[in-house]
Amino acid sequence: MALVNKVDKRVRMDKRDIVRYQIMTYCFLNNIQITESDLDCLAELGIIGERELTEFCMHVAEKSIFKTPQSARNAITKAERKKLLIKIGKNRKTIRLAEDIKLQVEGTVLLDFKFVSVES
Repeated sequence: MALVNKVDKRVRMDKRDIVRYQIMTYCFLNNIQITESDLDCLAELGIIGERELTEFCMHVAEKSIFKTPQSARNAITKAERKKLLIKIGKNRKTIRLAEDIKLQVEGTVLLDFKFVSVES
């Protein structure tokens, strides 16, 4: 009888997908509900890095992640409440992903997660 049922998956992903997976895993492990659009928005922020808020809202609206910059701003406010990103400054605010996410974006990225469910 097997002591452990092991599943070994190997998948090659592009940068956007691997960033989305990291954010999705963080949200899953911390029981944070997130929509596909919010996930795409956070992934875009993770890839391009810290940005000025208005500029970023216009950017995600141009990429059709959200229909309008105001929709993007609403999603960013929601993500800030969920502690997924940080706003910096007073007048021209900049935003970046929360440091707890520990997102890997640069170079070749290999994610090596190990999860276990133990039954007594």
